Amino acid sequence: MEPALKLAIVSCGMFFLTGLLTGLWKYICIARSDTAQAPVYVDVCHRASLMYSFACLVLAKFVELSVWSAVVNFWATLAPIVFFAAAVFAYALHGYLRDTDNQLQKPHVLGHSTIANAQMMVFMWMLAAAEIGGFVVLLAGAVKGVFEF
Repeated sequence: MEPALKLAIVSCGMFFLTGLLTGLWKYICIARSDTAQAPVYVDVCHRASLMYSFACLVLAKFVELSVWSAVVNFWATLAPIVFFAAAVFAYALHGYLRDTDNQLQKPHVLGHSTIANAQMMVFMWMLAAAEIGGFVVLLAGAVKGVFEF
């Protein structure tokens, strides 16, 4: 099995497990809340984890179809997964800290401190480039493979 495929499958499992565990966290928060609601980012973390687990299955399928080398497929798969994980970590941190209900609202709060606007913008552009770019590479490899005779 190609390393990129292994990475996508293991990541799928880890994100799914994170989704299940954060679902329990969400339920505990709801059960303890007078309004029967979990903190916004506990909910976001739960949903994003589940969504990213299925996104990893999509990446895995495109790795299988891609005609690119194992090295290209690996880096194209790793790039989005790293940023999926960074997003889930940030959501979990905000959920734990209960410091914001909108991490992109200025000022960008993190606990008792803030993140500079420029840092947030650079991170978001890197996230977009990695997630979109990685998938475009795999998509191109799959399209080339599907239409090669």
